[in-house]
Amino acid sequence: MKAIDFLTETAHLGASDLFIVAGRPLSYKKDGKILTLNEEWIMPDQTELLIREIYQMAAGRDISRFLKRGDDDFSFAVPGLSRFRISAYMQRGSMAAVIRVISFDLPDAASLGIPEQVTGLGDLSHGLVLVTGPAGSGKSTTLACIIDAINRAYEKHIITLEDPLEFLHRHKKSIVSQREISSDTRSYVSALRASLRQSPDVILLGEMRDLETISIAMTAAETGHLVLSTLHTQGAANTIDRIIDVFPPDQQRQIAVQLSSVLRAVVSQQLIPVSGGDGLFPAFEMMTVTPAVRNMIRENKIHQIDGLIYSSASDAMFSMDVSLQKMCARGLLSPEEALAYASNPEMLKRKLQA
Repeated sequence: MKAIDFLTETAHLGASDLFIVAGRPLSYKKDGKILTLNEEWIMPDQTELLIREIYQMAAGRDISRFLKRGDDDFSFAVPGLSRFRISAYMQRGSMAAVIRVISFDLPDAASLGIPEQVTGLGDLSHGLVLVTGPAGSGKSTTLACIIDAINRAYEKHIITLEDPLEFLHRHKKSIVSQREISSDTRSYVSALRASLRQSPDVILLGEMRDLETISIAMTAAETGHLVLSTLHTQGAANTIDRIIDVFPPDQQRQIAVQLSSVLRAVVSQQLIPVSGGDGLFPAFEMMTVTPAVRNMIRENKIHQIDGLIYSSASDAMFSMDVSLQKMCARGLLSPEEALAYASNPEMLKRKLQA
C-alpha cells in the first residue's frame, strides 16, 4: 500500500479530494459525493505510514511541526501527475489528512461557468476585490482565473501570497511572483508588508485572516494597487459587516469610510450539484461598488445593499438568485433544486413561475 498509488488513482478518477482517516476505507470526493477507493479499512498505524510517505514525497518536508502542533498545511507536485495540497491533522490520537488534487493546467473560466464580468475584474487598475463563499466553493479557482486574465493581457508585476500555493502561473505578459506562507515567508502580514516594497501592480492575498492583514490590504488598495483576496462569508452585505466588525468599535466609523473608498467589487459564489448528479456548477452573486453602494457603506446602511443587488438589472451587479434562474433556463437545475439554494426563495419562485 503506497501513497503514490492512491494519489495516482485519485487524480485519474477526477476527484477533488482524498481522505486518509483511520476506521474507514480510503475515500475520495467527486462532484460533491464521498466514495471509497476500495473496501479495505485502514487503521491508525497505516494512516501514519501513508502520511509519513507523503511528507517524504514533499521533498522531505519536516514532519516535526505537524507532530508538535497537531496540524499542518503544505503542497507538493508529482511530475506528470498533479499538484496536491495537504492538510494533515490529528484526530482521536491518530494521524489523518485531506488531500486536495490540483491540476497543473490553469482552469478555463468559460468551461467552468465563471462569468466574463468576474474575470473582467482583473481590468481594474487599483482597489480591493473580494471573492467570498464557504470552504470548497471554488474561490481559489476563480482568483486563479482572474490572475491568468491579467497575466495574458497586461505587463504587470503580480505577487501572490498563499497558504499553500494552489495554482502555478507561468510568466506571460506579466511577471508573477508566487510566495508560499511558511516556506517562502514567515506570515501573511510580513509578506504583505514586504510586497509593498517589491513594485507590485497586483497583490493576491490568499485570505484576509485578521485585523492587521485587513488593515494592510486596505492601505495597499488605497495606494494604487489592485488587491484580490477571499473571505469565508456569503453575500456582499455580510462580507462588508465582517470586515468592519473585525476592528474595535472606536475605529469602525473610520474603517467604514476607508472601505467605502477602496472596495471595488464583492463576488460571492457557491458550487451546486447539477440535475442528475453530473458534476458541480458555480452560481455567483456580484456587487460592483457604485456611488449608491459607497454611500450605504459610509453611512452605515449596509443592510440595504442586498435589496439594491436584488433589484439591479445590471450585468455588473446581480444576485445569486439571478444565477440560479439562468441555471434553470439552461436545464442545469430543476426549479425545486434552485429554490433550495436561493437567497429569496419566494421571489425566485414567482420569477420561475412567470
